[in-house]
Amino acid sequence: MSSNNDNNRRGFIKKFTGGALLTAASGPLFAGERIFSRELPWEKLRFAANDNIQIACIGTGIMGMGDTRTALKVPGVKLMAVADLYDGHLVRAKELFGDDIQTTRDYNEILSRKDIDAIILATPDHLHSQIGIQALKAGKAVYCEKPMVHKIEQGYDMIKAASDSGKVFQVGSQRVSSIIYAKAKELYQSGAIGELNFVEVYYDRHSAQGAWQYSIPPDASPQTVDWNRFLSDKAPKMAYDPLRFFRWRNYQDYGTGVAGDLFVHLFSGMHYILDSKGPTRIMTSGGLRYWKDGRDVPDVMLGIYDYPKTASHPAFNLTLRVNFADGSGGGSGFRFVGTDGQITLSGNTVTVKRKKMAAAPGYTIDTFPKALQDKFLVEYNNKYPARPEMSEPDMQEYKAPQGYDDRLDHFAIFFDAMRNNKKVLEDAVFGFRAAGPALLSNKSYFENTVVNWDPETMKLGKVS
Repeated sequence: MSSNNDNNRRGFIKKFTGGALLTAASGPLFAGERIFSRELPWEKLRFAANDNIQIACIGTGIMGMGDTRTALKVPGVKLMAVADLYDGHLVRAKELFGDDIQTTRDYNEILSRKDIDAIILATPDHLHSQIGIQALKAGKAVYCEKPMVHKIEQGYDMIKAASDSGKVFQVGSQRVSSIIYAKAKELYQSGAIGELNFVEVYYDRHSAQGAWQYSIPPDASPQTVDWNRFLSDKAPKMAYDPLRFFRWRNYQDYGTGVAGDLFVHLFSGMHYILDSKGPTRIMTSGGLRYWKDGRDVPDVMLGIYDYPKTASHPAFNLTLRVNFADGSGGGSGFRFVGTDGQITLSGNTVTVKRKKMAAAPGYTIDTFPKALQDKFLVEYNNKYPARPEMSEPDMQEYKAPQGYDDRLDHFAIFFDAMRNNKKVLEDAVFGFRAAGPALLSNKSYFENTVVNWDPETMKLGKVS
């Protein structure tokens, strides 16, 4: 593509006004109501070949391949290149996406291309900050898989790079773009459950794949894997180990354990629903109970978090749990508990149950002398006279349409922000406020301590 054509294409992408992308009304998405869809309207958009947003994926493992397939469902998006450190992933990328894409082990070849507008960053966690910052400095928009960073101190540099670049940067925790979570947010803000006091979340699994025992390719070897580039300068030098390469989530050197991989989703979704910036106190426990396969991260983790009172929510407590050997079969749940009810998220369903506290407290006067009982009842009935009340439904359920995909919405929002110079909700600051308490959950666990965190300044407090 010539430089003139490239400039024209970039200009069109910047100026194109695709307001219909996120504003056209669709059919009923929840039972008994109509709301705005973030997913459906863009399906009808059409773009000329030179109007495409041209992307590349860096890291084409399970998440990278899945992200790329999803991104390409959004009209006007074209895949130009992929980078990966295992040759088999590069071969598979051509099988899936065509022989005309560039494949390389060296992501710098992608960042140097002027015709690539955005990257999907789906490498192991320890390479997020290195590649993300380089990509932003190279003028690329970045869709960065969660957690945003591997270490707390890397978060500040990523935020600065995103701000300095002026490019769209979105973390890939898709729940913040979900209509399910939007419904939960609406219910919470309407006062459906009274005053919030407790949030409970769990994300349990019961399978080898769910516990990250991913398949090792039969041809994996030092010849087919770029081990030194995998280590970079972000991980300790050691001899090639296929388990560490293909099951990197199991090791602190490259991953962030269940806290960085799963807790971070829960923080992201909850912070979106409550407009929260995060907890002030973090305490975790757990252990390696079942998957004793050489990993150095726990397979059971429980967290307790103190959230302070803010303009958008009262003070409340949060508990998180992950169990990778849940003999009940696994599953997940998300429960917001208030004084008048609870909101529950499960799969693509939102349920609100209401049970208001009785205005009259009742009484226990049987042990009083009879004269005092009579006196008490007169005063009680005057203070709490019986009044008829209209009944209200004690439970309502809302279901998203069959096949709804919040990751598709998340990518549609990312590309719309690129086309229309918009901001995204899950930017580097939001992403760090979710990653921060997740990473500090690991600090609490491994150091057996309580961790204090300032969610406003995103700074670590004194350890107690």
